[in-house]
Amino acid sequence: MQGKEFIPLLTKYPLQLLTENTPNGKKVQILLEELYDIYGLSWTTRLIDLETDEQKKRWFLQLNPNGRIPVLLDAVEAETVVSVIASSAILIYLQEKYDERNVFGFHSAHEKSQAIQWLFFWHSSAPAQGHARHFMKGTAEPIPYAAQYVQRAMLRIYSVLESHLSGQYNGHSAVPREYLAGDGVGKYSIADMGTWPHFPHLLQWIDRIAARPGVRRGIDAGKYDSEENPGLLVRAE
Repeated sequence: MQGKEFIPLLTKYPLQLLTENTPNGKKVQILLEELYDIYGLSWTTRLIDLETDEQKKRWFLQLNPNGRIPVLLDAVEAETVVSVIASSAILIYLQEKYDERNVFGFHSAHEKSQAIQWLFFWHSSAPAQGHARHFMKGTAEPIPYAAQYVQRAMLRIYSVLESHLSGQYNGHSAVPREYLAGDGVGKYSIADMGTWPHFPHLLQWIDRIAARPGVRRGIDAGKYDSEENPGLLVRAE
C-alpha cells in the first residue's frame, strides 16, 4: 500500500492500530483490550511486517517519520485522521480521550504526574535493553567494554524499579507497592502497561520459582522471620 492508497483510512471503526507483537506494540494492544473490557471500545488492527521493513516504506513514513511501530490513527472528523506515534504518547492519548472514568488513569494532578513519570522513566530506559542484547549477542566480534557498560545500565534500571516497588522510599510505612503509580500501594494504570511487556520471560521466571512449594516455605515469615519467631533468635551471651 502506498501513501494515498492508505490515507484517508476507510474502515469500520474510527480507530486503527498499526502494530506488531513487540513489547512496544503490546503496550498499546493491552490498553485497547482493557478499554474494550470497560467501555466496549472498538478498533481496526493492521499488522506491520517488520521482517520486510514495511515500517520504513514511504506510506508508513507519512504516518510516522521515525519508521517505528506502533502507530495509532484516529478519525477525529470525517476528513481528518490524527496519527499518534511513540507507544507512551499513544497510551496517554488513549487514556485521556477514551478512558472517561479514569479506570487506568488518575483524577489528582500528582498521581497523573506519577504515571507520566514512570512512563517516561521506562520509555527513556528501554533502549538500553536493546543495546544490551546487541552488544552481548548481535556483534560479529565481542566488545567487552560496551557489553559490560550496557549490562551495568540495565542492572541500575532494574534496581530502580525494584526499590520503587519495594516501598523502601515510601516514608515510614515502607509498604511494598502493587503498581508503579498512585498513592499507597498504587493502582493499575498506563504506567504499568508501558513497562510490563518488556519483562515477559523475567516475570514468567519469577512466577515459576515463586509457585514452588519449597520456595513458598523457604520465604515464609511464619518460620523464618525473627519478629514472628523471637524464640529462635540467637544472641551472644
